Parts: sequence; C-alpha cells; structure tokens
Amino acid sequence: MPVIQFDRGQVVAADHDRCWRTYTDVPKLVTWVSVLDDAKEISHLAEYSAVLADRVGPFKLKADLDIKVSEVVPGEHIRVRAEGEDRQVSSRIVIDAVLTLDRQEVGTLVRAAGSYEVVGKVATMGASMIVKKANKILDEFFGHSVTELGSV
Repeated sequence: MPVIQFDRGQVVAADHDRCWRTYTDVPKLVTWVSVLDDAKEISHLAEYSAVLADRVGPFKLKADLDIKVSEVVPGEHIRVRAEGEDRQVSSRIVIDAVLTLDRQEVGTLVRAAGSYEVVGKVATMGASMIVKKANKILDEFFGHSVTELGSV
C-alpha cells in the first residue's frame, strides 16, 4: 500500500489558548478516537504509547504504538510520528502528522495534515478500505473537536 496523504481542517468556536490546552491533553484526545486505547504519557509533549485495535476485513489488528513528538511550537503546532506493529497479522502502521492551530477572527482553525502507511497482511485488504477507516478516524476526531470546543 502506498503512503496516503491527509489534510483536514475545522474552525472551532473556542479561543486559541483553550484549543491548545485541549489538543495537548493526550488522555482526552485518545477518548475521541474509537480505535485507540490504553494511552500512556511517558514524557509530556515528547513521548507516548497507545494501542490501536480495529477489525480490517477478516483481520483483528492490535498494534502497540510508539508515539514521538518531534516538534512543538507552543500555541502553534505539534508534529508527531506513531509507529506500531501487530505481529499476529504481520502488519505495520506508520503515521506522520502535524496538528496546527491558527487564530481566526472568530474561533480557531484546527488542521491535521500528514501521511500514513499500512503494510503487511492488513494492507492486502486494499487501500480503499484502509482509507475509509482513516477517514472515519478523522471524522471522529473533528466531530469531538466541535462537541468539545463548539462550532462557528
């Protein structure tokens, strides 16, 4: 499966500072995405772990993710890389993403952009199924963003 790019944004009603506090509260963010569980903070805004678990066709994927924050510009953006492997189904996932906050006249523009790659048996299900699942994750994330931070 090739590397898939994503770029999605949403304007929320909350002010910039409240958004920054919310998006740097990793335990809260994990509850926003149904396929993530068991998040642990190893070092604040530097290193985390979580479990990604989902069914992809006939496969049950369960990958322990190592999440590294490689760049933080307070109040502006966070760059992360998550990598994990499910040895049971011989599959690996790599996610590179940047979460950016931009002040707006009213509210804050939240943008998530980056790429992901899934290789191994799960990838044999086809890119379209994996893209659909990734879009669902983004839908959940931005849906909870609006619920938590309000819509404009």
